[in-house]
Amino acid sequence: MTQNPAMDDPKPETEAQIETEGQTPDALAAAEAERDDLKDKLLRTLAEMENLRRRTEREIADAKAYAVTSFARDMLGSADNLRRAIESVPATAEAAADSALKSVVEGVELTERELLKTLERHGVRRIEPHGEKFDPNLHQAMFEAPDESIAKGLVSKVVQTGYKIGERVLRPALVGVSAGSAKPAANGAQTPEAGDKPAGN
Repeated sequence: MTQNPAMDDPKPETEAQIETEGQTPDALAAAEAERDDLKDKLLRTLAEMENLRRRTEREIADAKAYAVTSFARDMLGSADNLRRAIESVPATAEAAADSALKSVVEGVELTERELLKTLERHGVRRIEPHGEKFDPNLHQAMFEAPDESIAKGLVSKVVQTGYKIGERVLRPALVGVSAGSAKPAANGAQTPEAGDKPAGN
């Protein structure tokens, strides 16, 4: 009858036990240090891979959201021209115009609306700052002038419409900022400019 092969030669197990028992404390400490070092490297590699995955996801999302930035910026000139064409027709002339002119104006307005809807579908939105607090991140001040109808520091006039794409400014709005109401002098005359000499001196 054949004996169990595992029981035939117990020598290898005995040698392994002898080798383990025969290790010096220095060798054991070195093995533990190597183990800890490899574990640390593994954890760092896993953390780096997770950071890389998140960064790649952000870059893909940004690429999708802002891929049309250059094209959208080029289309803003067309949107501006359509708005100028509409504003160039005086309200009185439009009211008294014949059906042909009214049809042209309506066609231009329809084209502008369609263009703005197309831009909005791709994440491009108009900045409508009139009456809002001046924000240098969204607006570019062209001038500051007294305006009694609106408080100081608010946008009183929009010279050129601004646009955003996603959370980024595609083009800042060109605006005029209110300096508040003009302050008359106590006697009703205008306050003399700085440097002017009072009369009689």
